[in-house]
Amino acid sequence: MTPKDVMAEEERKMKNAIEALKNEFKTLRTGRASIALVEGVRVNYYGTETPLQQVANLSVADSHTIVCQPWEASMIVEIDKAIRKADLGLNPVSDGKLVRVPVPPLTEERRKEIVKKAHHLAEQARTEIRQHRRDGNDSLKKLGREHKISEDDEKRGHDELQKLHDRHIDEVGSILETKEKEVMTI
Repeated sequence: MTPKDVMAEEERKMKNAIEALKNEFKTLRTGRASIALVEGVRVNYYGTETPLQQVANLSVADSHTIVCQPWEASMIVEIDKAIRKADLGLNPVSDGKLVRVPVPPLTEERRKEIVKKAHHLAEQARTEIRQHRRDGNDSLKKLGREHKISEDDEKRGHDELQKLHDRHIDEVGSILETKEKEVMTI
């Protein structure tokens, strides 16, 4: 294993941490309807827990309404039940053919709670990125102890890994800042 291999592996892991954060942020309510809000909902489909998007067409009717059109009319009750059980703060309404999910506007208090949750998720991502830096540094030290790389290469590797870490930490900060603005904007 070379220092470049260590860099590539740790960079891949850091990028995965960023992607995981972005996916978590998609599920945070912003006061606007988004299919991402209900992506994690699982519906009882003939005894099997199935993702909502596999039993219904999902769309956004307007900025405050998500529409679920089940492929089978018998699934309306199950979809309604699953959305309520998911504890998203959403109350679906069905008309026999569709399930409409109104997304109520957020209160100031709820917005602050969501921002607090976003900060927590961002800190988890930062911690994961720091751990990957630590793992990379340990790998470089091991290569140095085994005399597979020179001291200069090890030092350069540590410096490059630190720059990689800093870049990803900054990216987490900018993603958090964007999400915070999105949530706090009425």
